[in-house]
Amino acid sequence: MPKSRVRKKKVYTAPAELRPKTPNSTDQPSPTWVPALAVSLVILGIAWLVSYYLTEGTFPIQAWGLWNLGAGFGCLVVSLLVLSRWR
Repeated sequence: MPKSRVRKKKVYTAPAELRPKTPNSTDQPSPTWVPALAVSLVILGIAWLVSYYLTEGTFPIQAWGLWNLGAGFGCLVVSLLVLSRWR
């Protein structure tokens, strides 16, 4: 029986726009204060909300009333914005 020809496949190279880029100066890792600040804000926001609920609105700042919820959730939202800058 005759032997079939061996077909050689061409080596695939991805198009230039799909190739991984070389690291630029903008692709450097973020400074250590970014995750530290984000974690601190998460802890502060949760502590603020928990203390508000456990003391039935008398602590952290009684005069703010329901704005204490805004302060606690605001800390959590700001931590999300800081985490979006983390590389």
